[in-house]
Amino acid sequence: MNTKLVESLALAIQALSDQERSLLEQKLFFDSSEPATQSLMQLAAIGGGFDFLQDEPDLYTAEDGEAIA
Repeated sequence: MNTKLVESLALAIQALSDQERSLLEQKLFFDSSEPATQSLMQLAAIGGGFDFLQDEPDLYTAEDGEAIA
């Protein structure tokens, strides 16, 4: 384990301004922690979790409801 590197990083992070620390947190925890919308759409399309809906009857048509102005 590289203890010196970890300690150096900890000191560097502590020296950051609040704005810099916030940006670092975004980069570390938010940018890659959530899957992209496109990835979720692909998963839903090929994953099979919604295949049962193919056997469901169509309850509504384009003629149902009222037009939105």
